[in-house]
Amino acid sequence: MSIESLVKRGLHGIKLIVSDDHSGLKAARKAVFPSIAWQRCQFHLQQNAQSYIAKKSDKKTIAAEIRAILNSEDLVEAERKLKILIAKYEDKNPRLSEWLEHAIPEGLSVFKMPTIQQKKLRTSNMAERVNQEVKRRTKVARIFPNIESLLRLVSAICMDIDEDWSTQTKRYLTKE
Repeated sequence: MSIESLVKRGLHGIKLIVSDDHSGLKAARKAVFPSIAWQRCQFHLQQNAQSYIAKKSDKKTIAAEIRAILNSEDLVEAERKLKILIAKYEDKNPRLSEWLEHAIPEGLSVFKMPTIQQKKLRTSNMAERVNQEVKRRTKVARIFPNIESLLRLVSAICMDIDEDWSTQTKRYLTKE
């Protein structure tokens, strides 16, 4: 799928893509939207950190330290806290320290967005909610006579969600 085909379908104004660290998603994003900022889902980032913590007794402490970075007031403060955390574990757990240095900045792109939007753009919850609704509604139909009928249903579901999220009462993101 080319960017041109997405634009012809009305896709425009993309400023940020939020996803987990799935290699296929990252490759597709780089191929189709190379100039668009990427935000690694902070929830998945926290989960991924657990595999770099050697001692089980350290997991809660390190999780809280990472959460403090992700909940910082601004990017400068988040980067300051990150440097401190990297240095703290450089000798004790170099594998974690290296991971922190590489991975945590991928979860900080949201700080470049308007403050009012940051909370909802920190995770991939929005996309997961859409996927959940598509799954729920296509499960009812179960069998589709052809790909076009499936695409019509999924398109209708996405348009319904867009309409709900675009109205004042159910607006998912606001510009103010």
